[in-house]
Amino acid sequence: MSTTISGPDFVALQVRDVEAAAAFCEEHLGLVRSPASPPGAVVFDTKPCPFAVREPLPGTDLDAGRPGLGVALWFSTPDARALHDELAAAGVEIVAPVRDSPFGPMFSFTGPEGYVMTAHGA
Repeated sequence: MSTTISGPDFVALQVRDVEAAAAFCEEHLGLVRSPASPPGAVVFDTKPCPFAVREPLPGTDLDAGRPGLGVALWFSTPDARALHDELAAAGVEIVAPVRDSPFGPMFSFTGPEGYVMTAHGA
């Protein structure tokens, strides 16, 4: 194979309510909107690649089961334990408690519209 990819360069969650999902990401995760987003989406200024919430693509049935089943979505944070405590205090569902991993402390929580997200860091 002569043509390869270098890895993900954009991640988006398809959601029913873009503004509510964007508000969750801003209020609970501290993400900052990019200056420009395409219609029907909110893109955040995240590194190493942009992250977005967007309207479902044609043919997507968000009622077919838990959103993102089988996909692991990880975010880095400078302090996983502090983020865990802040999310729990805000009533965000914690799916897996903080535990040690090769990537530092990590935990999983329910994000916008039921997507499970994992945060890891120092």
